[in-house]
Amino acid sequence: MVMQGGADVVTSAGTTTRRAPGARSGRRPTLASVADLAGVSLKTASRVLNHEPNVADATRAKVQDAAQQLGFRRNAVAADLARGGSSRLVGFVTGDLANPFYSALASGIERELRPHGLQLITTSSDEDPGREHALTEALVERRVGALVVTPTATDHSALRPEIEGGTPVVFVDRPAEGIEADTVVIDNRGGVRAAVEHLLAHGHRRIALVGDESRLWTFQERCDEFVATLQEAGVADPGRYVRDGAHDADLARDFVAELLALPEPPTALLTANNKITVGALHALRDHLAALPAGTPPDVALVGFDDFELADLLDVTVVGYDVVEMGRQAAALAVSRAEEPDVPPRLVVVPTHLVVRGTGEIPAPAS
Repeated sequence: MVMQGGADVVTSAGTTTRRAPGARSGRRPTLASVADLAGVSLKTASRVLNHEPNVADATRAKVQDAAQQLGFRRNAVAADLARGGSSRLVGFVTGDLANPFYSALASGIERELRPHGLQLITTSSDEDPGREHALTEALVERRVGALVVTPTATDHSALRPEIEGGTPVVFVDRPAEGIEADTVVIDNRGGVRAAVEHLLAHGHRRIALVGDESRLWTFQERCDEFVATLQEAGVADPGRYVRDGAHDADLARDFVAELLALPEPPTALLTANNKITVGALHALRDHLAALPAGTPPDVALVGFDDFELADLLDVTVVGYDVVEMGRQAAALAVSRAEEPDVPPRLVVVPTHLVVRGTGEIPAPAS
C-alpha cells in the first residue's frame, strides 16, 4: 500500500522518496508547479515556456530544467487563446473518412498548412447534416484558426457570425448553402459532358448514370449535365437510366445489377464517384460470368473519380488533382486570414478524361 504525506511517498517497504514540488500522481504538472520548482514567479515561468525574450539565461535554464523534471508540456492552444487569438489548428470536416478521396484532400490541405506553422484536425460527418453541424460547432467553440468543410447540410447560415468575426471558412467539393464563402469545387459539368460525349462517340445511346444521394450538390450537377448532354444528342428520355441513392459500393452493385436485368438494359454506365465505380465493377463481373465462356465485355464503363488500381483494371475515368483541391482550399484559408475583407472566391479544379479501356467498349450492333 502507498501512503502519501505532502510531497513524501512512503512505500510498503518503508522507504521514503521525495516528489518534486507540485508533482502529483495521476495529474499533469501545471505551470505553477514548474515555477515553484524553479523558484521563479508564475509570470517568469510563462515567459520562458512561451519563448518570450528578455529573460536571463540562468533563469531560462532553471525553468526549462524544472519543466523537464516534471514532464511539463506547454499547452500551445491555451497559450494562443490566452493572448486573445485563435489556435494554430485548422479543422477539416470531411464527408466520409473511409473514402480515399477525402484522405487525398486532407493530404493537400496539410501540405499547404505546414509551412505556415498550422496543423490539421480531421473529422467526418458521414454525410449526416446533423453531425456536420455538431462538428463545426465544436470546432469553432475551440477557436480553430480556420475551418474547411465538405458540406452535406442544406443550410450553413449558422456559420455566418464566425465568418463575419474573422474566422476563415472554406468549403471544398461542394458550395455552402445560405451563406457566401470561399469555395473549391471540381468542374463537375465539364467532366460529365466529356464522359457522355465519349460514350456517344462509341455508339452508345442507352447510357445509365448511377449516383450518390440526390440531395448532394455534386450529384445534382453531374445529373443535370448528364441529362442535358444526352438531350443535345437527341437521346429520347435521357433520364430513364438515372439511379441515385447508391451511397456505398454494395448499393451500387445492386443498382447496376438491376439495370442490367432490364428487358432493354443500358449498354454503357457512368458512375458518379469512386465507391460507385467499385460496386459497378463487381456487378459487371457477375454479369459477364453469367454469359457464355469467352464472351468479351459488352457494357462500357466510365467512372467519375480516379482510384487506386483503376489503371490495372483498365477503368476509364474522369480524373482531376484531388491533392491540388486540398492545397487550394488551404491556400484560401491562409490568405483569408491575411485579407479578411476580400470578396468570397471560387476555385474550379479542371477535370480530364483518362482513357484506359472500359469506356471504349463499343455499343453492340442493333
